[in-house]
Amino acid sequence: MRKISSTNFSNETELAAICPMHKVMRVLGGRWKIALLYFIHQGHNRFSLLQKKMPFITTKMLSQQLKELEQDGLVNRKIYAEMPPRVEYSLTKKGKSLLPVLEDLYNWGEKFVKQK
Repeated sequence: MRKISSTNFSNETELAAICPMHKVMRVLGGRWKIALLYFIHQGHNRFSLLQKKMPFITTKMLSQQLKELEQDGLVNRKIYAEMPPRVEYSLTKKGKSLLPVLEDLYNWGEKFVKQK
């Protein structure tokens, strides 16, 4: 996260305001977010299940990425009042609306890799 007082933060904020694609790239940017959306959609909706599907992500980074997806309105976080506490993640309506776009990107990526 950038300092709010930095020129770079100001520039990125202005660019996001005039270019929707830049905003989307800020929301989905990072190494793990798209994979997290995919795995949550596939039913791997608990923190431990996501860790098993993505063994190279640190606990701190997984937690951070999930929080950002929740803040951006793509993921719901539901806490069950049990012992031990259970937390499950699900895609919001906004998150589900991204799935066709991500599928198109995946298909484009497959074709791109084959052309190399």
